[in-house]
Amino acid sequence: MKLALIPARGGSKRLPRKNIADFLGKPIIAHTIAAAQNCGIFDHVVVSSDDDEIIDVAAKFGAEIIARPKDLGSDSARVTDVCLHAMQFFDDRSEAVTELCCLYATAPLRTGDDIAAVHGLLGVEGCGFAMAVSTYPLPPHQALRATPAGTLEPMWPDLVSKRESDLPTLLVDNGSTYSVNATAFKEHRTFYGPGLRGHVMPQSRSIDINTREDLVVATAVASSR
Repeated sequence: MKLALIPARGGSKRLPRKNIADFLGKPIIAHTIAAAQNCGIFDHVVVSSDDDEIIDVAAKFGAEIIARPKDLGSDSARVTDVCLHAMQFFDDRSEAVTELCCLYATAPLRTGDDIAAVHGLLGVEGCGFAMAVSTYPLPPHQALRATPAGTLEPMWPDLVSKRESDLPTLLVDNGSTYSVNATAFKEHRTFYGPGLRGHVMPQSRSIDINTREDLVVATAVASSR
């Protein structure tokens, strides 16, 4: 069984109630629910939450619900544990999960095609883990670190003066979409397992909304389309 899981706890700090904040006239989470449903890939599209309001909103937009235990709604809870909890929920009902796609509600500009592209990578031989990635907006080899003395120094002194064209392309997990083979995920308990592959998304669809500023930028990008 192929499961799309949207983890959405209620206790967000930087942008309170971010998972159901208004985005283009709908709660943010509604956009991810619709994208997952429209893929035509998944047997179940499920929201896992500890919050009654989020549960009500998610159900209104057609998602199935798993009410997660309170310990999986804390600041210290790991999303991998939330995924394992959801897989066990279906395993206990004799509907074993074979593939899982974890979708963050706070990436509403990610499309159904992006989800399908990430999940499709599991069909590549030897690939048990796949995720959405993007390029860095600035050259990562020019990263600086702050010292205890208050100065800055290159993170990688040997690379800072090199031309970007002479360095390998570096990509970053964009915090939106993760697909895994269930057996491999249970073994490794990470999204960064062996054979990891990535689907590259443009910056315009890779905005992860965690602050009020992120919300303003994402709204402007969406409105300009």
